[in-house]
Amino acid sequence: MRKIYVIGIGAGDPDHLTLQAAKAIGRTDVFFLLDKGEAKESMIELRRRIMKAYARPGRRVAEGRDPDRDRTPDDYQGTIADWRHRRSAVTEALISEHLLDDETGAFLVWGDPSLYDSTISILDEILARGETTFTYEVIPGISSVSTLAARHKIGLNRIGRPFQVTTGRRLAEEWPADVDDVVVMLDARQAFGAVDAQDVDIYWGAYLGTPDELLVSGPLAEVSDEIRRVRAEARERHGWIMDTYLLRRRDAG
Repeated sequence: MRKIYVIGIGAGDPDHLTLQAAKAIGRTDVFFLLDKGEAKESMIELRRRIMKAYARPGRRVAEGRDPDRDRTPDDYQGTIADWRHRRSAVTEALISEHLLDDETGAFLVWGDPSLYDSTISILDEILARGETTFTYEVIPGISSVSTLAARHKIGLNRIGRPFQVTTGRRLAEEWPADVDDVVVMLDARQAFGAVDAQDVDIYWGAYLGTPDELLVSGPLAEVSDEIRRVRAEARERHGWIMDTYLLRRRDAG
């Protein structure tokens, strides 16, 4: 039976790779990479550096093209479902063609596989079709959320109070109920601009764990324009950006 590892490799710092992840990489015969285009070549390069450092001699790499998708769809749920279905077809073809019986393959997942990543659900979809068989194991990684808190030297929660992780799309609709600490991911539209900035602090980071890391923090009303400027300049320079932030109401105690 073929086996696949879904390995969280952290937010960008190779030192964030766990011992469990390093050992799994060392047992892998085939690494699967989905190319997102030249603008995100640096993300692929990190994976190549990790493979060079920890993978066994003679390991193979199978690359496929990640399907494009509409980033601002009218039907968000339907668009994502269609994209995942097309992505599962690419993934299944890679597994079928390149992973032999009794071999081990691996997907090196940015951050942690359990947090806003589609790899697990895509593998489940492939298995549900019943045409390609394998077992898989998920190995957790250090997420951008954990890295953000560490870089700003803050806790995500306060004593006796919850926090929530959400997306920029959901934040633009409303601040989540019953929480005063909100971690926001996947925010292409800078939804913090729609928040009532009074008595709210922001802890923002981009390219976390990489040499290009950027950090800004302070009262939202005072630093929101700076974040927009820094973010725009960085995106122009790199061709892509991945950022995360925590919004915190100061009157929560």
